[in-house]
Amino acid sequence: MYRKMMTALLALTMVAVTACSSGAKEEPSKEAAAPLALQDGKYEPAVQMSYLRAWNDDTKFKNGETAQNNVHTKWAKERLGIDLTTPWAVSVTNDAFYTKLRLSLSANEELPDIVSIRGDYNLVRELIESGKFADAGELFDKYASDTWKGAAESASEEWYPYMYEGARYGIPIFDYAYNGDPVMFIREDWLKKLGLEEPKTIDELVAVMDAFTNQDPDGNGKKDTYGLTVGMKNALNTWMTESGWIFGMYNTMPGQWNLNAEGTLEYGSVQPGVKEGLATMKDWLSKGYLPKEAGVYDEIKAAELFTAGKAGIIVGPHWMPNWPIDDVKKNVDGATYKAIALPTGPTGESHHHGSGASNGVVLINKDMENPEIFFTYQNYLFDNFANPEVGGEFEHGFAQGYDFDIVDGKVLGEADLKDGVSPLKYTLTYDGARIPNLMMDTLAELATGKEPVTPFEKNTKIANKPEVFAAAQVVVAHKDDAIKNKFTGAPTDTMKMKKDALDKLEKDTFSKIIYGQVGVDEFDAFVTKWKSMGGDAITTEVNEWFKTVN
Repeated sequence: MYRKMMTALLALTMVAVTACSSGAKEEPSKEAAAPLALQDGKYEPAVQMSYLRAWNDDTKFKNGETAQNNVHTKWAKERLGIDLTTPWAVSVTNDAFYTKLRLSLSANEELPDIVSIRGDYNLVRELIESGKFADAGELFDKYASDTWKGAAESASEEWYPYMYEGARYGIPIFDYAYNGDPVMFIREDWLKKLGLEEPKTIDELVAVMDAFTNQDPDGNGKKDTYGLTVGMKNALNTWMTESGWIFGMYNTMPGQWNLNAEGTLEYGSVQPGVKEGLATMKDWLSKGYLPKEAGVYDEIKAAELFTAGKAGIIVGPHWMPNWPIDDVKKNVDGATYKAIALPTGPTGESHHHGSGASNGVVLINKDMENPEIFFTYQNYLFDNFANPEVGGEFEHGFAQGYDFDIVDGKVLGEADLKDGVSPLKYTLTYDGARIPNLMMDTLAELATGKEPVTPFEKNTKIANKPEVFAAAQVVVAHKDDAIKNKFTGAPTDTMKMKKDALDKLEKDTFSKIIYGQVGVDEFDAFVTKWKSMGGDAITTEVNEWFKTVN
């Protein structure tokens, strides 16, 4: 018995010694990589972080800088000890960036630590389902700063598109809330010339559009003006020169999933109000209030009618006075415009599409040894740039001589500089860091005459034209009129198979109705066909998803 006890004790001792010895010699795995130490907020020596992001054609550089080497990459290394590298920099033109990234994924090439994407939601899903990326939500909970988490709490629905198998695989790139909510901009000088009041109802709007179309408001003796410019090439409910608000006057919103009175989701394009909206657009087009080419105009082309002085009304986001519509003042002597609320419909209601509070996503490679590096980078921007302090590093902007300068003691914004460029467009999240509710609340307050006090308030006043503040005030006053798209999840099974065909059916039918090629009653046949072609199945799937997030 004694010998058996001693033998067993010796065996246990050997197991313990072996386990301790083995643990001491084992190299840490990537999953358990030791956290990197920061010295005064900076990695010493510098650490490398690779990334991919799309580059827009409007991104400009100066001083010989490039996408790979610029004032932003220098800042990241000098301030944070993060050496940013990118394997390639490709424009979004003709979807070149997305195509190249898809090829990399299909070839099973090694992807960088961070991938930031705007647009092409299907590509985002392909990346998420590839198994190459980490549970970003778990990392966010662990590493994100309180400021960043506070921003996320105000826009919790923005996580939904990037959920997969119960995990949050993408971190939303937060944008300013209501940034895409539309207002109506109208030629104020035309109203005065023709003795008209600002339209508040659909009947008053029709009267104004008729006058703008038929009473020669530009005074050139020709019938070459339009009441309203819209661009329908890409969608009815689009980001600028949109027409979704027309359907909002009939209490629905096409092209998205809306919450109904029963608490379930319904597809806006098949609701009765859309039929009335289509009949209205058909009537306006036939009377010349809208340009005949609206069906082939994209947003930019449609906006050119306003800036050229040929259209009296345009509908779009509050920031449009910054670009492009203020050009009407350059092109037309004496031209003035103002923002007004969208007119009410027959039942006295006015609705518009509600924009989200994100404009992209960040994915984190599951093989990134130290994902906290990215959070060190983004935390710094949220804590110091998003709402900077007086005397802070970003008090006037990101980099002096780029997006701001100080001349004779006066702070000049990017628009005031001869060669001003925005380094924020070089950042991993395209805009640095944004707290969703901060911008619109600030703009609306400044519109009341409040003197700017904080750096954010001062910079906001410098960066925007006066018409922007008034437009933001309209947005805030009518934010409860917004109808938001409530389905932001991954494409359902039936969507993957049927959505393209359903979208084509919808676009073709609506276009034919608006252009008078078929009668308005064709809408009823469209609804029946949409449901039978997969619409009913998609509606069921969408509501099953809605239950999981609601």
